[in-house]
Amino acid sequence: MTTSEDAKKVPAKDPWDLPDVSGLVVGVLGGTGDQGRGLAYRLAKAGQRVIIGSRAAERAQAAAEELGLGIEGLDNAECARRSDIVIVAVPWEGHGKTLEALREDLAGKLVVDCVNPLGFDKQGAYALKPEEGSAAQQAAALLPESRVTAAFHHLSAVLLSDPEVAEIDTDVMVLGEKRADTDIVQALAGRIPGMRGVYAGRLRNAHQVESLVANLISANRRYKAHAGLRATDI
Repeated sequence: MTTSEDAKKVPAKDPWDLPDVSGLVVGVLGGTGDQGRGLAYRLAKAGQRVIIGSRAAERAQAAAEELGLGIEGLDNAECARRSDIVIVAVPWEGHGKTLEALREDLAGKLVVDCVNPLGFDKQGAYALKPEEGSAAQQAAALLPESRVTAAFHHLSAVLLSDPEVAEIDTDVMVLGEKRADTDIVQALAGRIPGMRGVYAGRLRNAHQVESLVANLISANRRYKAHAGLRATDI
C-alpha cells in the first residue's frame, strides 16, 4: 500500500526528458510564406517528414519541389488531415478564417500556432491584441477538438531559409495547456540544430510572447541583425 509519505518521494519528471518525435509527420499551413517555408526546410533537413499546405495545392507543390528534401505539397485541408502535428504559419489577417475552415480537418491534431498579430506604421512594428487575447487563444477557441499550443514565434525567416547557416542559435518559447503536448513541441524544436524548446507557460501567456516579435523587429532594424532569444540558467 502506497502511503502519502511514499508519494512524496516519487522523483519529479526531468523537464528535459522529451519524447522521440522523429516519426511524426509535420504539416505547415502557410508553408509557401517565408516563415512557413523556412520551418519546413529546417525540419525536413533534420529528418522530419514534412508536408507544406497552401490554399492552392499547385503553389504548395511548387514550393515543395523547390525545397526538395522529400517535402510534399498539398492544399491546406489535405495537409491537415495527413499530418500528426500542424504548424500554423499563415498571415495574421487570414488566421481566423483559415482555422475556422479547417476545424474538422484539424480535429484531434496537435496544432502549433506561430502567428504574431502585428501592425506597422511609420514608427515601425507594434503588437495587436486579438479579442481572444492572442493568436494562440483565438486558435484554441476556433479549434475546440484540437490540442493547441504556441511556439516558433521569434525565428528569423532569413536564417531559417539560408542553407549556409548550419545552426539556428535560439530558444523557442513553447506554451500550452498539457505537458504531454508542450513536451512534443519542445522535442520538435530540438530537432533543429542549435535550437532548444523551452516551456513558457499556458496559452493565457501567449500574448506577450507573440508581442515580443515587435521588439525583435526593432532590434533587427537598428543593428542590421536577425536577433533571437536565449533563456539563461535553465
